[in-house]
Amino acid sequence: MILTINHETVYRYENPVVHSTQYLRLTPPSMEGQKVLEWRLDLPIPAVPTSDAFGNICHVMTLDMPHREIRIRAVGIVETEDGERTSLSGGDPRPFLRGTALTAMTPDMVAFANGWRRSPMSLPDLDRLAMALEMAVAFLPGGPHAGSTAADAFVAGHGVCQDHTHIFIACCRHLGVPARYVSGYVHSPGHMDNHIATHAWAEAWVDDRWWSFDVVNRSRAGEHHLKLAVGMDYMDACPVRGVRRGGGSELMQAEVRVMQVQADVLLPASVDSIGQQQQQQQQA
Repeated sequence: MILTINHETVYRYENPVVHSTQYLRLTPPSMEGQKVLEWRLDLPIPAVPTSDAFGNICHVMTLDMPHREIRIRAVGIVETEDGERTSLSGGDPRPFLRGTALTAMTPDMVAFANGWRRSPMSLPDLDRLAMALEMAVAFLPGGPHAGSTAADAFVAGHGVCQDHTHIFIACCRHLGVPARYVSGYVHSPGHMDNHIATHAWAEAWVDDRWWSFDVVNRSRAGEHHLKLAVGMDYMDACPVRGVRRGGGSELMQAEVRVMQVQADVLLPASVDSIGQQQQQQQQA
């Protein structure tokens, strides 16, 4: 499957920002199950490419002049493969047993996780845990803030993909299974409306490899999923994370379009024509 991605994020500030630094995990790697054909970041200034502690592709962009707006656009073409995604890469999985502030367990979460404890935990056991979680915590579209915790969503009984992923990896770690957060995109066939955010799912270490768990969609990551980054939680893998001095209040707007195209329709197109092609598909 060939997917085109057009992801634009705009930050607007009440007052001029004196200085800001953005950490961008907006470039997917070519890896098992996905091959990046073309990819480009459109930024106000050039960014410095680097790799973070988890091996993610990261770009660091620093604006040291006054500004009231930051516009970031990621656009690209990726070929994905059918079938369940598993991975042997990623180094020692044991660090992913450690909890974080966003994945801290509560007594109610402990009781919930213990209800699915087996020794040892198997892939079907984690599938049942994921299904039980999806039924216990309803999916409610909305905009979680960066500090949303697994505990907050579990108590509320609803959340978005970020929350389901945090709860799932928290439960996995409690049960002795290394688990990590994955950020990326997902193509939803039949839904031509714009996504308002990127997607999130989990990976758990079972039988000496990483297995994916998309709790919200009750599926594994497959050809409809495009991985951007991994980490302990949202803060490690989020597409855009920044710090700034000044600016007052902030307004963020994001628009993501992920669409499937046929190879003969796409070629010889490039990232320069993706936005136009996606608009034509929406109008068709």
